[in-house]
Amino acid sequence: MNRLKELREDKDILQKEIAQLMGISQRKYSYYETGQTNLTDEILKKLADYYQTSIDYILYQTDERKPYKKSIMKNN
Repeated sequence: MNRLKELREDKDILQKEIAQLMGISQRKYSYYETGQTNLTDEILKKLADYYQTSIDYILYQTDERKPYKKSIMKNN
């Protein structure tokens, strides 16, 4: 996933550093970044929060880097 590498390099951090923040090994993060392993929902959310972007941006569903506005769902 080149987008993860791009986001990481924009923050000027190493794979080892982001892996520590995510609570995973550097090797596992490397697999995510290269697309050898699918991202889990939990890791996707953590990455989107950390990089202040949307999951859709990470997954190439949009080119809009800004995160979506948070909404509050009401129980009916």
